[in-house]
Amino acid sequence: MTSPRTDDLVRLDSSGGRRVYEQMDRLREAGPAVRVALPEGVVAWSVTRGDVIRRLLTHPGVTRDARKSVPGYRPGAVKWLFPWVDVESMFNAEGKDHTRLRKLVGPAFSPRRIEAMRPRVQAIVTRQLDVLAARAGEEPVDLRAGFSYGVPTEVICDLFGVPEDRRAEMMEVFGSVADTGATEEEAAAVNRELISVVQRLVELKRREPGDDMTSLLLATREEDEDRLSEQELLSTLFLMIGAGSQTAISLIDNAVRELLAHRGQLKAVLAGEIAWPEVVEETLRLHSSVIHMPMRWATEDIDLGEGVVIRAGEPMLIGFGAPGRDPGVHDDPGTFDLSREDKAHLAFGHGVHYCMGAPLGRLEAEVALPALFERFPVIRLAVAPERIQPQRSFIGNDIVDLPVLLGSPSSTGS
Repeated sequence: MTSPRTDDLVRLDSSGGRRVYEQMDRLREAGPAVRVALPEGVVAWSVTRGDVIRRLLTHPGVTRDARKSVPGYRPGAVKWLFPWVDVESMFNAEGKDHTRLRKLVGPAFSPRRIEAMRPRVQAIVTRQLDVLAARAGEEPVDLRAGFSYGVPTEVICDLFGVPEDRRAEMMEVFGSVADTGATEEEAAAVNRELISVVQRLVELKRREPGDDMTSLLLATREEDEDRLSEQELLSTLFLMIGAGSQTAISLIDNAVRELLAHRGQLKAVLAGEIAWPEVVEETLRLHSSVIHMPMRWATEDIDLGEGVVIRAGEPMLIGFGAPGRDPGVHDDPGTFDLSREDKAHLAFGHGVHYCMGAPLGRLEAEVALPALFERFPVIRLAVAPERIQPQRSFIGNDIVDLPVLLGSPSSTGS
């Protein structure tokens, strides 16, 4: 998977934002798959065309499980890849193992269960807005830190029983996982912290079980270890707590930024001319919460045409953020346009690994966004949109902060 000769390859950009989008467009134009250089000497095929992505994500010769399918693969050898490929959860399991692990958490994310969470999400949003209202005034406020970060964090931590006094530390660690600009030493430190915070949660729930998903998974393991190993338990918590918070934070951040940068479209939404789900889907199309997702591997030679053959054992980086911005699919794809009919995207994946948390992420955004603009009807950006700093990553697609001027809160918002 590694190679000492990467100088002649395209090096994937970790700057985030516009530069990542521009590089993604060039990769799409260059071919059905392009070899790219990644941190720690990793070389992989970047796949950014929607039709090729769909083909590979359902191809019998493609796997997520390198441990069982890639000869000579050494888990942990590449530090930044650990949270993405060296875990043992439904995220990278295949076949019967994937089905078994997905069934353990699937009931918690059924449409009925997600809809039943709406009052809880509304209560969390209201509480976050109450705190934010106390800071309203003439000085800029970081809306990411004060709102869009807090809503998904509280929802997922409640669901998995993370104690209040441990949430800040845990979310800080999960927020660092997608930093592809980190050094090898920094990535190794994040991995150690990630294992530590999740192990300590499990130890707590063994002593003090509650009505939460962590306790339920522990009970399942104690009842039948064949259904869930200790490593699978930890890995499932990595996945569900991390993905369940970070992707929704990104969605809310990007939606608010675009609405505030396009006041005419915001006015149409607030007038009821455009529904909030349309805002969510256009945001996901334009700013997928995940840009490139590592890693899949070919288990056989796969001919993609145009002279490109992915050989057995070679890794692939899937560009989930690319299809929504493809000019061959969407007119003027780089423009936020709520009126466009086709808002198709692959932000939540495709095939058997489609994100089961997608309904929860959509629910959080569809509750949080209208509540925010109802409470703060004159909210505006405190800086030009292009000055908002993007997350340092070619995996995640968020921003570092979101400076806004709240103005006076509405008296009818609480």
